[in-house]
Amino acid sequence: MLKVGLTGSIGCGKSSLSNILKKYDIPIIDADIKGREIYENKELLRDIEKSFGSSVINKDGTLNRKNLGKIVFNDDYKLEKLNSLTHPVIQNMIKDDLNKYEKFGKKIAVVDAALLIEAGFMNMLDTLVVVTCSEEVQLQRVVLRDNCSEEDAMGRIKSQMPQDEKVKYAEFVVDNSGTIEHLEKEAEKLIKSLEAKIEEK
Repeated sequence: MLKVGLTGSIGCGKSSLSNILKKYDIPIIDADIKGREIYENKELLRDIEKSFGSSVINKDGTLNRKNLGKIVFNDDYKLEKLNSLTHPVIQNMIKDDLNKYEKFGKKIAVVDAALLIEAGFMNMLDTLVVVTCSEEVQLQRVVLRDNCSEEDAMGRIKSQMPQDEKVKYAEFVVDNSGTIEHLEKEAEKLIKSLEAKIEEK
């Protein structure tokens, strides 16, 4: 089975491509969803409490996301500490899903993750697809999607790894500067390329 990573910067349309691939019966493993599910893991919650204090855990034992967010998002060191606790748990969940799809006899499975490169998930994948778009389109999309000013949108874009850096890791690049119809055509081309890669294996 070909294990494909799918990533892209904010506003580039990674989720749009993901949704198109689903229509072709390609399983998508969404790392963002896994990132929410991991907080049901009691052992992880204990480790987070040890690292960040009791204010991050609610009385009922669930995570207080608001308090944790206040602690980590203004402090790079603390954010790295949180990532060092959460990323291995997410990685194990993704590996379990990849193994499951392989047993089901799927030819391709896609891991969809915004921070795929930064989180160190590349080592469990065979290839990487990066979705890109022009900076102008990216800015417009973030403003519309998040209902924010251009300045705020630019701040969000700049806080991520630049598009041209991500592309350096990619075997396949899908330009999503155009319409959804254009993206559907690009998705068809991508699937053909991935199927050709399976033949090579």
